[in-house]
Amino acid sequence: MDSVEDVFTRLRRYPDVEAPNLYAVDAADRLILDTAADALAGAGSGEVAVIGDAYGALTLGVAVRHGHSGIRVHQDLLTGELALAGNAKNFGLADRFTVHGLDADLLTGARVVVMRLPKMLAGLAEIAEAIARYAADDVVVYAGGRDKYLTPTMNDVFAETFRQVRAGRGRQKSRVLVVSEPLPVGEPRFPVRENIIEIDGDVVAYGAAFSGPRLDIGTRFLLEHLDRMKPDAREAIDLGCGTGILAVALAKSRPRIRVVGTDQSCAAVASARATAAANGVDDRVTVVRDDAMSSAADNSADLVLCNPPFHVGAAVHTGSAIKMFAETGRVLRPGGELWTVYNSHLNYRGVVERMVGRTDVIDRNQKFTVTRSVRGLRDVQR
Repeated sequence: MDSVEDVFTRLRRYPDVEAPNLYAVDAADRLILDTAADALAGAGSGEVAVIGDAYGALTLGVAVRHGHSGIRVHQDLLTGELALAGNAKNFGLADRFTVHGLDADLLTGARVVVMRLPKMLAGLAEIAEAIARYAADDVVVYAGGRDKYLTPTMNDVFAETFRQVRAGRGRQKSRVLVVSEPLPVGEPRFPVRENIIEIDGDVVAYGAAFSGPRLDIGTRFLLEHLDRMKPDAREAIDLGCGTGILAVALAKSRPRIRVVGTDQSCAAVASARATAAANGVDDRVTVVRDDAMSSAADNSADLVLCNPPFHVGAAVHTGSAIKMFAETGRVLRPGGELWTVYNSHLNYRGVVERMVGRTDVIDRNQKFTVTRSVRGLRDVQR
């Protein structure tokens, strides 16, 4: 059997973006496993849950160091789920864990939970509530992350549903919160729902969904140009759909169009489906969990809308956006349009033109640029 460090040395991020400054394991993963070591050693089969494992370091670390099987895992992002599956297969550990939603199947009877702290406080609140609701009364949670992303408010969020919240000693710019004694919880607080004037309807959001039930400023800027987007489009894709605001706005403004929303986040997909239903367009808006439209057929869409990310995990990196643009060049039909809004300092125009087709700047404000790219008859993915 490989040692934990042997596994970590060979751990990969694939199919997520891979680059010299992007890592599949970090100091926080190691500190979480070290802090929880005694509890993990004393846990029985089926009593360990892992939440928010980036690429498999926590799950495989538990399996290798403590010999556990029956580990239950929840990862919001599809790339993390696929990376864990690939890494586990490479190490012969695919039978040690099962994948679940953030629900009773994941947490019932769990006595030890190891997790990475999410960036969004609403996401943490939803996780903490689920653990308190479903896990064993004596559950202990080991939740860690990098110091620069931790805030005292995270302690307060846990304190809403747990009696004991203690910050461990820091190491290598990482820290772990040790949380125990769950409190009684009432009705679930998520999803939340809010009316948005720009779509003349409600947005529904689960905790980990980007921007929650609000309209982020990039999407707001792109919405201003909705009526200029390919007027004869019949099949559209909202790429990285989040809570589904763009997909729903497009469907409500064009009764004959069909829209597919895609996102790799479980929370986003559930939110977008609920938003479409809340606005009465779920018969024409389909939402799928996918990595950058990888499951979409070639030449299958007339219109793609995209508000791409420019962070990959904790690092500023454009790899995810470039992956989205490359897939768009494959999926658009000749004459199809990609409408993108992005932070102006990234200057994506040349990249999009190379991967999709002729690209024009449609609008620009102090922070964002909106472009339209048209796939020509001879444009091919490069």
